[in-house]
Amino acid sequence: MTLNLDMDTDYQKVFDFDLEETAKKVIEGSLDHENCPYEAEVNLVLTDNEEIRRTNREFRDIDRETDVLSFPMLEYDQPGDFSYAEEDESCFNPDTGELILGDIMISVPKLKEQAETYGHSDLREYAFLITHSLLHLMGYDHMESEEAKVMEEKQKEILEKLGISR
Repeated sequence: MTLNLDMDTDYQKVFDFDLEETAKKVIEGSLDHENCPYEAEVNLVLTDNEEIRRTNREFRDIDRETDVLSFPMLEYDQPGDFSYAEEDESCFNPDTGELILGDIMISVPKLKEQAETYGHSDLREYAFLITHSLLHLMGYDHMESEEAKVMEEKQKEILEKLGISR
């Protein structure tokens, strides 16, 4: 698994856990939970409220800050069904052979604010945001109530399996 982590080096100083190591653990745990048969590549950008707001406005026409944005590279017939990728070479990085899942962008100030608001650790919020976004990269959504229930249950199962609780 390849994680391309882009962040201001000062961000590591504001957390008491290793951001890259934790992200890899959460991504691998999420991929295992969904039985992804491939090694995968994910880009993770840790940024500030201003940059995530600009990106949200540019790509979603929503002019406000948010906690996390997901930019999937794949389209799924069914969420979590990777079978179609076998016949489409463009789904894979030609240099590594890894499945290119997409990009995740997290606002560090929002992460810290939400951890405090919800009364849990920064680690738990970071892991939750990555899990949530990774499920989007695997085709899941929460626009309909039934979809939301499925996604919420998967998030809970993944984080419990990783031993990351509130």
